[in-house]
Amino acid sequence: MEVIVAGAGIVGVSTAIWLQRAGHTVTLVDRDGPASGTSHGNAGVLASGSVIPVTTPGLMRRAPGMLFDPDSPLFLKWSYVPKLLSFLVRYMGYANDAHVTRYSKAMAGLLHDSVDQHLALAQGTGAERFISREDYCFGYASQAAFEADSYAWRKRSEVGVKFETVSGAQYQRDDPAYGDAFHTVVRCLEHGRISDPGGYVQALAAHFVDQGGTLQLTQITDVDVRGGVVDALHTADGPMRADHIVFAMGPWSKKIAHKLGVKVPFESERGYHIELMNPSNSPRNPMMVASGKFVVTPMEGRIRAAGVIEFGGLDAAPSRAPFELLRKQLAQVLPDVTYDSVVEWMGHRPAPADSLPLIGANDGSAKSYSAFGHQHVGLTGGAKTGRIVADMISGQRPNMDMSSFDPKKYAAR
Repeated sequence: MEVIVAGAGIVGVSTAIWLQRAGHTVTLVDRDGPASGTSHGNAGVLASGSVIPVTTPGLMRRAPGMLFDPDSPLFLKWSYVPKLLSFLVRYMGYANDAHVTRYSKAMAGLLHDSVDQHLALAQGTGAERFISREDYCFGYASQAAFEADSYAWRKRSEVGVKFETVSGAQYQRDDPAYGDAFHTVVRCLEHGRISDPGGYVQALAAHFVDQGGTLQLTQITDVDVRGGVVDALHTADGPMRADHIVFAMGPWSKKIAHKLGVKVPFESERGYHIELMNPSNSPRNPMMVASGKFVVTPMEGRIRAAGVIEFGGLDAAPSRAPFELLRKQLAQVLPDVTYDSVVEWMGHRPAPADSLPLIGANDGSAKSYSAFGHQHVGLTGGAKTGRIVADMISGQRPNMDMSSFDPKKYAAR
C-alpha cells in the first residue's frame, strides 16, 4: 500500500520504518525535517517506569501554590488562561486514584519493553550507537521528600516497575558528580538512555531514505474529509493522497484530529531544557531531580537538564523564568561542574487531558490513524507506537490491550 506519515519526530519516523519493512511505499512529511521539535529537545531517557501522570490526587490543592512559587516547575502564561480554562477543567478532573490506576496499567503495557523496542527499531540503521541500557534515577534531597513521593512508587510497583532504593552516600560512590546533593536515590532498573535524541532520530530518518523512502519537507495546511473519512492531505506543495495517512504531528495534531471527528481535549505543554557544553565532568546515569521535576542527562559533549511544565500555547515566545530556574537548580546539584557555554531550548509536548496517547484508526474505515499525545514519554514510547500502527495498517492485531489509546473513544463526545 501507499502510506503517508505526517510528522517526522520519533513516532512518525518509527512508523515509517516499520511500514517500510512491511513492504509498503511510504512518504514521510514534515515542515522542518526529522527531530526538529520535541524529539530533539527531550531528556533522552527511555523511561519505562514513567507510568504516573502529572494529574495525581491532591494536584488541585497543590497547583495554586505551585503557580506562585518561584522555585516550582509549573508555569503559566496568564494571557493564555481564557483559552486554557476548558482544558484545565477536564485535565484536573483526572487527578484521582482511579485514573492513575488506569493510566499506569495502560502505560506499563506500552512502555515496559522500551529499550528492546528501540534496539529493534534501530537494528541495521546505524542509529544503534546512540542507545544504552542504564538505570534511571530519582534523587531526593531529604527523607521527607522521598516519603512524600511514596504514592507514585507504590503505583509503579503495582504494575511491575523494578527499582531499588539506596542512600545518597551509597549512590555517590557509583556516581560522584552529584556529591552530597541527595539523601535518597531510587534506581529504576532495566531502563535506557539515548545519548543524542536529535541525532538518533535523524540517523533513523536517513536510513529510511536510504532504503527508498521519501522524505518531503513541506507545510501541512489542512485535510479534506468526505463522509467523515480523510480524502487528502493538503500541503504547501499541493494535495497528497494515499491508501492510509498516519497523523504523528505531536502538539500540532489537534486541529486535524478534531476535523477527523477525534474531539480530544488537548493542549501543548511547553517544555524547556538547558545544556552545559563541554562540561569538566559528567554524571553517569540520568537523574530526575525530584525537587525541581527536571531530568539531568549526560549526552555527547554536554549535560542536558530538561523538564518544567508551562501552559502557554504554541505561538508565544519562550519565557525566561523556566530557563533561570533550570540554571539555578542545576548549579545546586552539580556545583563543581564547569563548562564552556549554555544552550537553551523550548519546545512543545502534546498533552491530552487524560495524558493517554492516541494510537489507532480514527474511524471504522481505518483510512487514517492517530499516533500522538505521548506528553512526557514520546521518546520512550515512540518506537513501539510506530510498530503498533504499522502492524495495524498491515492487518496485524497488536498483542496488547489498546482500548485506552483508541482515538474512537472521543468520536461521540
